[in-house]
Formats: sequence, structure tokens, C-alpha cells
Amino acid sequence: MTLPPILPPGLMISAPASGTGKTSLMLGLLRALTERGLAVQPFKSGPDYIDPGFHTAASGRSSFNLDSWAMPRGRIGQLLTAAEGADLVLAEGSMGLFDGVARPGECGTGASAEIAAMLGWPVVLVLDVSGQAQSAAAVAQGFARFRPDVRVAGVVLNRVASPRHEALLRAGMEEAGLAVLGVLPRRPDLEMPERHLGLVQASEHASIEDMMAEAGRFIAAHVDLDAVIAAAGATARPAGTAAALRPPGQRIALAQDAAFSFVYPHIVQGWRAAGAEILPFSPLADEAPDAQADICWLPGGYPELHVGRLAAAARFRTGLRRFAETRPVHGECGGYMAMGAALINKDGARHEMAGLLGLVTSYERRKMHLGYRHARLHAPVIGLGHAAGLRGHEFHYSTILEQPDAPLAAVADATGAPVPETGSIRGLAHGTFFHLIGEAT
Repeated sequence: MTLPPILPPGLMISAPASGTGKTSLMLGLLRALTERGLAVQPFKSGPDYIDPGFHTAASGRSSFNLDSWAMPRGRIGQLLTAAEGADLVLAEGSMGLFDGVARPGECGTGASAEIAAMLGWPVVLVLDVSGQAQSAAAVAQGFARFRPDVRVAGVVLNRVASPRHEALLRAGMEEAGLAVLGVLPRRPDLEMPERHLGLVQASEHASIEDMMAEAGRFIAAHVDLDAVIAAAGATARPAGTAAALRPPGQRIALAQDAAFSFVYPHIVQGWRAAGAEILPFSPLADEAPDAQADICWLPGGYPELHVGRLAAAARFRTGLRRFAETRPVHGECGGYMAMGAALINKDGARHEMAGLLGLVTSYERRKMHLGYRHARLHAPVIGLGHAAGLRGHEFHYSTILEQPDAPLAAVADATGAPVPETGSIRGLAHGTFFHLIGEAT
């Protein structure tokens, strides 16, 4: 019997809350360790489609999401194969370490702590210590004791104001019995720029390589890299199997540009692994989907930032309408909006979209829609299958003004409560506000 390859040891980079500096530390560690000659495999815990792009830029290796609410253990195990041949795994957590939903999904609540416990990865806890000194140790100690199966290997102190501040912090951590792995002075220029959906995409940074190089130098100068490497724990393979991801067609026309880029990396990888051919095209460049494709897929992104160009992209809109006459077109969030009748920008200006659906959305009336989604299709849909259901995640600030077409699915949040964003279907055109993570088991 052939034994599976041994996976490299790993760490979870997490924090008590968002905005503490997880991403800056993660990117700096990836680059600094890569510069040392290590092959470091990145992962992202939870439903985030922007951070993995930065991980790839920093490490040179494709990053994938691991999600305990939306993925069965077998799927998580499959995705871990990306780490085969690497020297170390670093996973970036989402929100706070123990933050998740109240009602478990496939194998948990989606908290980063669950992934850490499941895979045996100790936690490096990033603390924003601005405005406190020894009290930071009480916070860290609480996190270290909160869940017995989650081990905090040490802390990285972020936004340290002075040597005196550092001395007080170290005294507190020593009393709490916690190792200090790094001390980061304030560096606002290295903090990731944000937009209403989080980080600006890696592809939007003209100087992305310079940014990663500087982050690597900064972290190498202020973090004990040898201690970080030594803190990593053996990676456990979760038990269970998962069916291969079924591509929606043999040849998939996939919109890919600054307006349409939010698709989970494991989805595209799974399609390719199943033998599908990806045919990328750019709506912003006024390109139509490939006429040889079996299905057109419009991911989410920032169509509202490019709405004028999309409205003027006559070749794209005409080609998309012609495509939808004979083959399915599916849109996710921003892609779904672009398939609708119109999109109203934040200034109240109406822009005509492709018109495959009657959906009208507006950014003039902003309202946050955030959370996991479980969808049960009302009928089999070409390109989506008809399994026990679909699992995904929704995050946008648009408001539905009109949604006249037949609903695509019954959609519920993580508590099981129905949500009005049911998606729509008209003929071979259909879309959802959530981004697909996988099929429910």
C-alpha cells in the first residue's frame, strides 16, 4: 500500500479581532521565509477571496481557503495536498480566533480555531497592543486557556510605541507564561489598504512586488523567524472523503478582470482537476464569452466601480445575450448584478446592464449583507447540479430594487433563517448573491 506523502508542519496566524495586523504579519512571514529558501504553503481560514491573492504574491504558491462551516473534512483534506512538497504551512485566520456562526455547518462553525484544532496547528496570536501594556497578557492568557485543543504557541506584539512600552509588554507575557515571537513597531505604510469589502485586490497594486519585499524585510527584522519555524506543529490529515468538484461544463468561459475576480481558488482548481477547460475573457476589455464554451460564469468583484465601462461594453453585452440563447450563463454577486437590467451607482446614476435578468440593484441605498448561505435549488439547473444543496458566502452592500424573475433557490443563513436574496432564473440565465464554496453533503 502506498502511504500518502507526509505533510509539512503548520501554524495558524490569528488574533482576538479583525484589524489587528494578521494580514501584514502573514504576508511578511511568507516573504521572509521564502527569501530564506523555504517553500511555504499558504492557506486562508474562512470565506475570503481577496487574501489568497496576496498570499500567492508573497509566497509564489497558490493559496486556498479552508472552511469548517462550508466544507466537509474530506474536502479540507483534499485541499491540504497543495502543501505536499512544502517545508512549512502558514494559514491566516479570519476575524477573531474563536469567531464563527452559532449553528455548525459541515464540520463546525467556521472559526479559525476549529481549523487549527482539526489540523493540529498551533496558533501565533497577533495582538494590537496600542493603548495597553501588561493588560495585553491577560487577553493573550484568556485566549490560550479558552479551548484546550487549541494551543497558542506565542504572540506577536503589534503597534508597539517605544522600548519602554515593549518592556512592560514583555513583563506581562513572561508572567503569563507566553512566548513573545515578535515585536512590531508602528508601520502604517505597511498596513493593507481597505475598501468596503476589505482589502484592495492584489492585482490592483502596481507595486505589489515592492510591497511584499518591504513586508518581508520588516518582519525579518522584528520577528524571531527561527522561533516561528520551531513553533509549527505536525499537520494532521482529517478523516473522510469528498466527491470531486463537478465542473459546470467541459469548456467554461470565465470572466476575469478587475470587475470580476471573486471566485474561490479551490473551485477553479477543482474544475481543472476534473478535466474542464477554462476560457478566460474580460468584460472590461469589451470581450464576449468564447463561442466554443459550454457555459459562461461571471464571478463577483467590483462592477460598481466600473459600471460606466460595463454599460458601454456593447460587444460584451451583445455576445453575452447571444450566448444565453443556447447555453447557460451563471453570475455570482457582482456577476449576477451585471446580468440584470440595471445597476445604480452610489451617486444615483442608473446604468443599463446585460438584461438577461430583470434584477435592478443600487449602491445609492447601501446595506451590508454578510454571512454564510445554504441554498436548495427549486429545480435542476444546468451548470449547478441538484444535490442536497449548495453552500456559499454572501458579502456586499448593494440593495435590491427589483427582482422580478423566478427565484433560483430557497436560501437560508447559517442559523437556518430564510433570506430574501434567493437568486433569479430566466431561461438559461441564473445567478445568486452568494459565492459558491461547494455542494452540501
